[in-house]
Amino acid sequence: MTQVSSTARGMARYFRWALITTVIGLALGAVLGWQTTGTLGGMVSVFFICAVLAVLEISLSFDNAIVNANKLKTMSPIWQKRFLTWGILIAVFGMRIVFPLLIVVIAAGVGPWQAIVMAATQPAEYARIMHDAHLPIAAFGGTFLMMVGLNFFFDHEKDVHWVRWLERRMQEYATIRGVEVAIALLAVLGFSRLLGPVDSEIFLHAAVWGLLTFLLVEVLGGLLDRSQQMAKAGAQGGIGAFLYLEVLDASFSFDGVIGAFALSQNLFVIAIGLGIGAMYVRSMTIMLVEKGTLAEYRYLEHGAFWAIIALSVIMFVQTIVHIPEVITGLGGAGLIGLSLWSSIRSNRREGHAVTG
Repeated sequence: MTQVSSTARGMARYFRWALITTVIGLALGAVLGWQTTGTLGGMVSVFFICAVLAVLEISLSFDNAIVNANKLKTMSPIWQKRFLTWGILIAVFGMRIVFPLLIVVIAAGVGPWQAIVMAATQPAEYARIMHDAHLPIAAFGGTFLMMVGLNFFFDHEKDVHWVRWLERRMQEYATIRGVEVAIALLAVLGFSRLLGPVDSEIFLHAAVWGLLTFLLVEVLGGLLDRSQQMAKAGAQGGIGAFLYLEVLDASFSFDGVIGAFALSQNLFVIAIGLGIGAMYVRSMTIMLVEKGTLAEYRYLEHGAFWAIIALSVIMFVQTIVHIPEVITGLGGAGLIGLSLWSSIRSNRREGHAVTG
């Protein structure tokens, strides 16, 4: 009983701010529902939508938390703190509010204030513009995420393999310069041929920018982290990873932000729901780093990176046919769950071998 209560207190410590955000966010959702509809049913409906959006964000971004933890453990303490403070502000306000507004500003050719007014007074038109922008967003985000996943497996120093027959082969070919880029480009070219001429051009253009963004973040991060001036400032090993994680978080958010408009056309309802989910992702990241979960469950990050590759392919496929977000979330969660189960089995086998 004491052990259970101790575990509960430990979990509460990690998820305290996420739980506080949940209470405040759902309360704001209920108030917003009452103000926009004036009925008890409308208030309950908006409250429920905010809760569902939060669950959707958590299910879609659990692999994001694992990848964040994998990168975060290599960062200096000061940049870990900055990512977990500045990063959450960028994640909640930048990606869940500013990003959808920026898309409307660019796509509709209106000013930022007009975009906010449109979100508040013309939610249907706002949602239509966001939906029309899905093609380039999916191409950009899918390409970036595919490079993230491939970069993990095509590593000649990688010595732990989950899907052994495939991951060992990928490790062997890791010494070939640019093999990840070639695979990503082949995937992009393959999907572009399934689209019409106009959509194909848009898809290719956005995908190339996704690839360039990944490469530029890698190069810029390496240059900054090697800078003597940054080292003197105590930021060595941090700012490059910080930039990488922010772009990665943005790529994960694309699918959730666009998919959220299927549940609500109100930008502020979407921001509340996805913002709650983003807090849980940050809390899970902190817990994974501090408890050393990735080291304890050796295949967990493998499952997360396979889920990233699967998500990138799904984003490409979504440019052709619609795939419900629940399938995307369950697919990623399934791969992570399977890798966790494999890790537990492996630990048990090793334990039996030692005691035997």
